[in-house]
Amino acid sequence: MAERKVAITRATDGDAGGDDVHGRAGPAFEDLTARARIRDAALRLFAEQGFEATTIRGVAEAAGVSSGLVRHHFGAKEALREACDTYALERAMAIKEEAVVAGRLADPTFMVAVHPTLLLLQRYVARSMVDGSAAAAGLFDAMVAETERWIATGRLAGPGPDDDDDPRAFAAALVAMQTGLLILHDHVSRALGTDMLDVDGQVRLGRAVVDIHSRSLLSAEQAAQARAAYDEIQARRPARARGEEPEPARGEEPVGAPDEQPLCARDGEPSRAQDGERRQ
Repeated sequence: MAERKVAITRATDGDAGGDDVHGRAGPAFEDLTARARIRDAALRLFAEQGFEATTIRGVAEAAGVSSGLVRHHFGAKEALREACDTYALERAMAIKEEAVVAGRLADPTFMVAVHPTLLLLQRYVARSMVDGSAAAAGLFDAMVAETERWIATGRLAGPGPDDDDDPRAFAAALVAMQTGLLILHDHVSRALGTDMLDVDGQVRLGRAVVDIHSRSLLSAEQAAQARAAYDEIQARRPARARGEEPEPARGEEPVGAPDEQPLCARDGEPSRAQDGERRQ
């Protein structure tokens, strides 16, 4: 199955229920458009019970609409999941932008207000990542692309990669570390002794993640040594493995393509070229 790309666009369905990205109380669930209510209900059900176990009828009941209206707005269940993927990514990045770029992290009431939404989004992403489907791959790729865009536009709170670093690898590693916690939900929860996606577990784990990101685990000297080691590993790889043509030894003719090389024979045997000349 081909990997599906998740579009990163601004949702036009109305805000999700609960709290908006500005820390204000969002519109009540019944005040949302029918399409937004359907999407929000689907997102919650996908997060709680997974894509396969969720039915169009179940989404309709949770949204307070008919199954026909769900199909009218979204068609198949897969299209509904695509809408949830796009919305979940957009909403998470909007909250992060408010917190980091706009400085709302300094306002304690902001995080209190958006915390329920963040928990829901984390549960949704956790379910999506362990799904192993093209949808999960598309969501991960979109998160990497959006993180790379943040790096390029200087939105990271701390220093990002240097100009001569690899921003794509930086973004992929950062997203993998974040989503890895969600993928390992059962193991992390067992280590904590509580569900990492309930309020107490998420707060405890969130503090630990903040501590890790705010404290350098390597000294500047150790980081330089590690980079030098990776540079040496790269330099010692054969040129062809690095996608480069090897430099010929001094006094040696460059090696041509296989069809340009002489047809060599074993000791005592004529080569195919020589054998062909004898037959002519």
